Amino acid sequence: MKIDKILSEKRTLSFEVFPPKKAETETDKLFDTIKRLKALCPDFISVTYGASGSNSRNAAEIAGYIKSVGIEPLAHLTGGPSTPADIDAAAKRFISLGVENVLALRGDRPQDFTAEYCKHFPHATDLMGYLGKYGFTLGAACYPEGHSECDTLYADLVNMKKKEECGAKFFITQIFYDNSYYYRLVNEARRIGIVSPIIPGIMPLVNAKNIKNIKNMCGSAIPLEFRNMIEIYSSDAEVMKEIGLNYAVYQIIDLIAKGAPGVHLYIMNNYSTAEAIHKRLENVFGKLFGKN
Repeated sequence: MKIDKILSEKRTLSFEVFPPKKAETETDKLFDTIKRLKALCPDFISVTYGASGSNSRNAAEIAGYIKSVGIEPLAHLTGGPSTPADIDAAAKRFISLGVENVLALRGDRPQDFTAEYCKHFPHATDLMGYLGKYGFTLGAACYPEGHSECDTLYADLVNMKKKEECGAKFFITQIFYDNSYYYRLVNEARRIGIVSPIIPGIMPLVNAKNIKNIKNMCGSAIPLEFRNMIEIYSSDAEVMKEIGLNYAVYQIIDLIAKGAPGVHLYIMNNYSTAEAIHKRLENVFGKLFGKN
């Protein structure tokens, strides 16, 4: 089912998974996680592709498995260093597996970036234009705190508008921990005429060791109150987990109360994280998301 159609009818709950590095030994474990996630009634599950396209074969297999168990897959597709032939092969593979929805991305530039990288698809919009012939419902990424390669949020909003003009029917945000950035993004996006749903992306920070990785990955600001709790309890894994889960719950309740069209949870292939969030928000998901 097309994700934009689902969004037109209800709020969505979705999760994101990624192909394991050791595909031959860990894919079955991920398949088991996906089967268990079905009990939480997600509207879709997205599966990442990898900036270099190195996980493309496994990503397609996972997207196909998501479809086979009765959940709508959102397959990421990264232009990056891909050639048109690479994209054609991936798109045809997705179609053969029943995948209808694609999140079109350029992908992060590697540290050894040269002019040859992104030769064919220098921007997500170039990839989106190329994918138009395949009939996918296209989604796109957006950045509440602005993209690292843009000087200002408003320059990034111009790119967001271009993505919508090139076919994006919905957006999913990069992770953030201060909801005010999301509200600013939505307000400014609407002001310049962007009308597509903007789904907030939430990653529960249940391990203090992940702070550095998050800062390096996307530069997300950690609010002072949250950071204080992390610094005090970072050495206690169980307490840290509770802090991260409860803060994510706070974010979600606030976002839904202020009109977010759904929630996308980056769960790092961890079913227990998804289950814990769902259990804490069972009434919210049941009453406001149309879940059983």
